[in-house]
Amino acid sequence: MNAVHPSSPSVSDASTIALVGFAHAVSHFFHLVIPVLFPWLMPAFALSYTEIGAVVTVFFVVSGIGQALSGLIVDRIGPRPVLFAGILCLAGAGFLLAAAQSYAMLFMVAVLAGVGNCVFHPADYTILNRRVSKARLGHAFSVHGLSGNLGWGAAPLLMTAVADSAGWRVAGAVAGGLALVSLGLFLIWREALGQDRGTGAPAEHVSHAQAVSTRAVLRSPAVLLCFAFFFLATVAFGAIQNYSPALFHAMYGLSLAVAATALSSYQLGAALGTAAGGFITQGRVLERTVAGCMAFAACLSLFLASGSLPAWAILPAMALMGAGVGIAAPSRDLLIRQTATRGLGEASFGRVYGFVYSGLDAGLACAPLLFGALMDGHHYPALWVGVAVFQLLAMAAALRVGRLNFD
Repeated sequence: MNAVHPSSPSVSDASTIALVGFAHAVSHFFHLVIPVLFPWLMPAFALSYTEIGAVVTVFFVVSGIGQALSGLIVDRIGPRPVLFAGILCLAGAGFLLAAAQSYAMLFMVAVLAGVGNCVFHPADYTILNRRVSKARLGHAFSVHGLSGNLGWGAAPLLMTAVADSAGWRVAGAVAGGLALVSLGLFLIWREALGQDRGTGAPAEHVSHAQAVSTRAVLRSPAVLLCFAFFFLATVAFGAIQNYSPALFHAMYGLSLAVAATALSSYQLGAALGTAAGGFITQGRVLERTVAGCMAFAACLSLFLASGSLPAWAILPAMALMGAGVGIAAPSRDLLIRQTATRGLGEASFGRVYGFVYSGLDAGLACAPLLFGALMDGHHYPALWVGVAVFQLLAMAAALRVGRLNFD
């Protein structure tokens, strides 16, 4: 039994954080596998942007519904088998993409990838909360968020390079192979992920799981507010992700290449902010950290809406906005942990994180619909104002969660 746990708590924490972080990077990598391959898939299957965009929408709808359901399964059987199954689904999606012969098969890829993606947040956060010492949880959440950003950043580079040199089918197979690498690492170092329920899990988790009903989790005002926070913040991010290059080209006259670089600046700022955010997480000020960061981002959105910034300031402004949102991420995740443990208990981690993070998928699915009309009508400043409104609403939700947690 001693072999199950590394000799040092710090070594055990590092192993768990590294394995979970790598898997999270792979899941975010798959968010962009199909979008990055649009230039190859559209001519291959004679598709319009609307038709290929529908494939991505299916991915996020399936993932959003699945996250809430997978959280229930995580709490019942433990996170490790659920995580293994999710990685296998992602691998299958990559190889199915490589073999796709029709538009309908692309939808099958999206469904399978969405099922695979849906398990990561409830399983990852359950493992981190149970396995990592409390003193290092802020850093664990920081690494988890940073790894997701790295997965987003790696997908365009790797998939484009492979598709350019060897074709989109090989690129799909490479994505599937990357998921298999993650699964192999898990199988080799599975002890770092803890034991499955029913095979040595602590007795207190089992008994508490029976005492906490799913209805109680879903009716918790704090959990509902956490879901609302994720939905609101992600709608704002979805607008930035989908439309900021076109906005900067239209409003500020930037070339398309430079306008696209502005989005990369946001992602880089978010990654650096997430890394820094692990060092500033503090007990009772979590909600203030999150709210302050969202307010800062909203102010920058309003500056961008004014159209008065010089062109040279666009990239720094986007990097600062990303950094603000990134700094908030570890505090946000600890705030959700407080929500789960105060009144619901550790046995609810899977359901809490699964339901709350389904707000992320819902936001990404809704953002194109909510802001697309503004783009079609050339109401570019109004779109930035809308981003700021959603960021401020997310700020209000975070403050309210903090008050509920300490009432």
